[in-house]
Amino acid sequence: MSVGATPADGDASATGHSDAAARPRRQRSLFGEILDWMLVPLLLVWPVAIGITFLVAQAIATQPFDQGLQRRLGVIAEWVQNAGPPLARAAGAAGARPDGDLLMQLRAGNGRVVAGDPRLPDPPDTQWPRDAAVHLRDADVGGQRMRIAWRWVRSPRDGQVMVQVAEGLQQRSELARNIVRGVILPQFVIVPISILLVWFGLGQGIIPLDELQARIRRRRPDDLSPIDQREAPEEIAPLVDSINSLLGRLEQSIHTRKRFIADAAHQLKTPLAGLRMQAELAQRQTDPEELRTSLRQIEVSVVRTTRLVNQLLALARAENQGVLAQRSPVLLDLRQPVRDALQELAPMALAKSLELEFDAPEHALWVRGNPMLLQELAKNLLDNAIAYTPARGHVAVRLRQLDEQVMLGVEDTGLGIAPAERDMVFRPFYRVLGTGHDGSGLGLCIVQEIARQHAAAVSLDDNPMSADPSYPGLVVRVQFAAVPDPQAEPG
Repeated sequence: MSVGATPADGDASATGHSDAAARPRRQRSLFGEILDWMLVPLLLVWPVAIGITFLVAQAIATQPFDQGLQRRLGVIAEWVQNAGPPLARAAGAAGARPDGDLLMQLRAGNGRVVAGDPRLPDPPDTQWPRDAAVHLRDADVGGQRMRIAWRWVRSPRDGQVMVQVAEGLQQRSELARNIVRGVILPQFVIVPISILLVWFGLGQGIIPLDELQARIRRRRPDDLSPIDQREAPEEIAPLVDSINSLLGRLEQSIHTRKRFIADAAHQLKTPLAGLRMQAELAQRQTDPEELRTSLRQIEVSVVRTTRLVNQLLALARAENQGVLAQRSPVLLDLRQPVRDALQELAPMALAKSLELEFDAPEHALWVRGNPMLLQELAKNLLDNAIAYTPARGHVAVRLRQLDEQVMLGVEDTGLGIAPAERDMVFRPFYRVLGTGHDGSGLGLCIVQEIARQHAAAVSLDDNPMSADPSYPGLVVRVQFAAVPDPQAEPG
């Protein structure tokens, strides 16, 4: 019983993928993004800068006017203390005008207005601090917002009185606006010039990228040499390094394909030529028995050629899928791909009356890798063991957990491999002479390649269980890095 997506789910998923594929992705502009990240914050900060400038301008404009207001208050207070001329003359000397934006007032300690403009209000604090310090406040006077400076003085005629001098805020606001205009107006020229300079600077900054692009475009199609990082800006050196890595993998892939094509052409030329000759010979046969003999020879040649093609395809698949095995390995129980390979080749062993043994622990042996490639590895080891073991021999497949490693061993009682040739048998198309077996010379090469892609080690040794000195046998061991049991409870 299989569990999968319902047809509706599949249709919806397919529709979603097709819609996503149909929508063209908007190409991003590095120049535009950098320009946006530079100009948008500038344009957002500009209004804030104007507001801060206005507040600073108000503070700057307030200070000199407050000082002038305090000086006028001091003039009037001095005249009051010295019992000088009447208050009207003192106010006039201080610049106060009842009908203007500069007003004054004398108020007795009981709150009675002694002289001056009665519209000036009392200070908000009912317990006035009756000291000689000068105090400042803002207040509404006759519908106009004014700045008031006041202090207590002692008059020879009226005793302790409070002197208040008020001034309108229009001049202060006008001065603040003038300061802001003086600061902001030049920015309407400076900001556009700054934008143009940023635009020009970014254009000059990406010129090295354009030059690098031009150098890459001028390359020949077959030039996969690395890009010189010294010709690229420091900021894109990691990108150039990634491109060089990609070029290296691409060159290796092209080299692998070329080698596969050359090897396939070389190895297939001889058996195909033999097939052609046997077919031509069969066409000339008139005796049915001789014709059957020729057809049997053709069948044997077809089987050998098919085996060679399958081995070539297996080698190419191992080399091309090695990157996938390294980048996206899956967690698997090594017993499963080995058991699948054993079941597939068991009829071949039974046809030779071989004793076939499978020895594996009951618990899972977890490794990371590609299940299809690992099954191909086990198939090639078993195929060699069965092919080179004489009839009624013994072939054993053993799996063991050794500390932090998982070991796959294939033992046979065949002819074995001499120690002097054990390094050479991993080369493509290398065959040990005198075995009486017409192999392709690719089995152990495929094993070595798959093991390399899985960071596993391959070793060859004599079989100590072989009883016949003429058949020392062979033990091939492949050791993988073990992975902790994912279902085990942490300690």
